[in-house]
Amino acid sequence: MTRIAIIGGTGPEGRGLALRLAMAGREVVIGSRDPVRAADAASELKEGREGLAISGAANADAASAADAVLLSVPFEGLRSTAESLRSELAGRLVVSIVAPMEFADGRMRAISVPEGSAGELARDLLPESRVASAFQNLSARDLLRADRPLEGDVAVCADDDAARRETIALADAMPALRGVDAGPLANSRYVEELTALLVNVNRIHKAHSTIRFLGL
Repeated sequence: MTRIAIIGGTGPEGRGLALRLAMAGREVVIGSRDPVRAADAASELKEGREGLAISGAANADAASAADAVLLSVPFEGLRSTAESLRSELAGRLVVSIVAPMEFADGRMRAISVPEGSAGELARDLLPESRVASAFQNLSARDLLRADRPLEGDVAVCADDDAARRETIALADAMPALRGVDAGPLANSRYVEELTALLVNVNRIHKAHSTIRFLGL
């Protein structure tokens, strides 16, 4: 696996993962509905950093040229994005990093998903792809601070064993992160909902906490 596309990658989480994966030696293509915006995001990430293989492209072009694709879109845009790229994503590893959340009554709240989770929705929308779910619990701010090491565990859910192994390898490629087999996509809802808890805990304590599984 050499080239990774990040669909909707101009947002903070997508740009942060693009930066860290490129620093880990992967070739990354940032995808956007606006290819100019994608190219600008790639140029910004490469500024002052030699040797990073980051480029920008329209979502469809980014997906078509990739070995693996990360879906980094707001939950409300997941269905339309997946449906529009179904043919480009066929046969590929697709990793949903979507955490359905909304801010209400002064706190972050997880959104209930009829399919069970964003990961399961992505699987249902992309039956020709190998779908996994991961990376929801990483802070975008921490990802973008390239001078600071990451730490923590990345829970990886997938119904396809190979998809789970390949996604764990992506997490392991980033120094100080560890990919953890978290079972089938049915478990993705708990990982996604944990993101809302982390946001609230970090707001209360003015911190940047993440997760680590002890005893493994």
